[in-house]
Amino acid sequence: MRIQQLSELLEYVANCRLGMSKLYKRLHRNADSSRVKLMLEYFQQHEQHIYDTLESYIEDAPAKILDTWYQDVVFEDFLKRCDETSLPANMDEEQLLELHLDLENRLIALLEKTAELTSSNDAKSALLDVIRVAQTQQKRLVHSVLRMDDI
Repeated sequence: MRIQQLSELLEYVANCRLGMSKLYKRLHRNADSSRVKLMLEYFQQHEQHIYDTLESYIEDAPAKILDTWYQDVVFEDFLKRCDETSLPANMDEEQLLELHLDLENRLIALLEKTAELTSSNDAKSALLDVIRVAQTQQKRLVHSVLRMDDI
């Protein structure tokens, strides 16, 4: 995937979040463990929430920031990765969390790479805010999953 404008990047990341939600829905159908199914439902809701938040951000962000142009920002076909990812029916919570963190960290790395290439201070600041929020949400998600272990 080649990204040329910040608006394209944010739309792509939002769509990747939907791809993750679909992956978790598919894994839910095959999972044996009720605890894993519970985590998958939580992850689905989490990804849908992030998608909705990003879409709202894109609608409200100034065109000046969204129209920032980039050269040579290339990223893997993340949606294909989600479509081709599978875990065994007997997956455990740790395997699922590892998968989630791997996928999420790939998206955060894309945002960080793009922020490094950004010359506009406003666009860079906006990207750094998105990264900060993503990292904060990731920490909260991990804490929530760890609390599930205590139940």
